[in-house]
Amino acid sequence: MQTPPASACLLPPEPSVFCLQAQRSRHASSPPSLQVFFCKYNDPVYVKMEKLEIMIKLANDRNIDQVLLEFKEYAQEVDVDFVRKAVRAIGRCAVSIESAAQKCINVLLELIQTKVNYVVQEAVIVIKDIFRRYPNRYESIIATLCDSLDSLDEPEAKASMVWIIGEYAERIDNADELLETFLDAFPEETSVVQLQLLTATVKLFLKKPTEGAQKMISLVLSAATNETDDPDLRDRAYMYWRLLSSDPEAAKDVVLAQKPVISDDAGSLDPGLLAKLTGSLATLASVYHRPPEQFVSRTRLAVTKAAELRDHSFEEEDAAGGGGTGGGAAAGNGGGAPAPSTSSAPVGDLLDLTDDPPA
Repeated sequence: MQTPPASACLLPPEPSVFCLQAQRSRHASSPPSLQVFFCKYNDPVYVKMEKLEIMIKLANDRNIDQVLLEFKEYAQEVDVDFVRKAVRAIGRCAVSIESAAQKCINVLLELIQTKVNYVVQEAVIVIKDIFRRYPNRYESIIATLCDSLDSLDEPEAKASMVWIIGEYAERIDNADELLETFLDAFPEETSVVQLQLLTATVKLFLKKPTEGAQKMISLVLSAATNETDDPDLRDRAYMYWRLLSSDPEAAKDVVLAQKPVISDDAGSLDPGLLAKLTGSLATLASVYHRPPEQFVSRTRLAVTKAAELRDHSFEEEDAAGGGGTGGGAAAGNGGGAPAPSTSSAPVGDLLDLTDDPPA
């Protein structure tokens, strides 16, 4: 195995992560037992996160019930980051395993019923991804999501809920009222929420061109073009404004176009890259999922190489110097050989700045 650059090494390598990365790299050819990766109460959080990733990759039609049972239990723990990761893991299983999508949604709905704020918000985010993966299949749960509207205070969760309302505005009787609850604070919202509100309002107007929707779109377009410094938001608002005023049918073709189906390709690696990473376990390469030459600077590599060459050169000089001394001693014992010339003597250490004359 080729030794990686010194700057790429983890000091010290954590045995648990080393084992997990090894299993992660090799599980495609020989899947290990799922129970091996169940999280223990005393596992460090980074080990738990890695185990979640491996369990997602090992999930299939045969073990999905067991996997979801574990994820549901993890989603009720006290570590907020770990809980969020567990909820997202349920959504990723739904996206990657079509036959298990309904089971995953049922688990997410049970978690929403717990009324835990950050759990509800993560569930809304992953359900939006499920809607994108399976359009027009699970809209019956939108009413349950709308009941949790007041608990959403994180930008990503708000943007996901707004996307759902706009995407299915024609099936939600009070879609305009739901969007108005977000529009009241439009200037104070983050950019991602403002962009989704703008697009969702345009969708509402195109799908249900009522007088109320027309007033809402006028207010949103005015605020997005006159009261914001975000160039992306302003440019999108101008584009929608021109489309709606010049050719509403063209606006429908643009805004209501069929969207590509998403897939869960997180963590997928090229086989060639996977082979390189397998040879760099216990280094930063296995953490970054990139070969060392991509994140270790060329300057650092050059310095390391120069140091290796210098050490090798000093070893050769020391060996040559030892041989010359032995020959001189033998000649001196012979009595008649002249002393060796100083010009042929090995060069001393140039970094030795002492004033002592050479021996």
